[in-house]
Amino acid sequence: MQFSYIFTFVSTSLALLNVALSSPIVNTSIVITEAEFDYWLATTDAELTFIGDTAKSHNPLAAHDTRATYCSKRTVNVCGESCTVYQGGVACLNAPNTNCLAATNNVGFCDRSGCGDSCQLSTCAFRLDDVFCYTPGTRSINVPP
Repeated sequence: MQFSYIFTFVSTSLALLNVALSSPIVNTSIVITEAEFDYWLATTDAELTFIGDTAKSHNPLAAHDTRATYCSKRTVNVCGESCTVYQGGVACLNAPNTNCLAATNNVGFCDRSGCGDSCQLSTCAFRLDDVFCYTPGTRSINVPP
């Protein structure tokens, strides 16, 4: 009787553990840490264009600034080729041909220029490598306060 109870308990525990380990953990935010952002900048082979207040890029007093990278090409799960790196405050960034995006604060990615019409705020339906989000159809990026 005790053997049957122990066997049932162990097999049920293993089944639950298998379900827990096989269930994906989905991060739907495009917000990344400063360390993740710096690591990507240091290791990417993408062609980078810097805009905004790049003089403050390593100033600890600029911690409230948003840093965002948006790129024109996605190959499998990698974002790259030609990317723009922004650092600064409130802005509407013209971002035609954007296919993927990552930012250190909440930003909106919009399907029209001028940050108008439909903007999605910091949610990611399809996560790419290096903490980027696949954002096809993005034409502008709204950096709020």
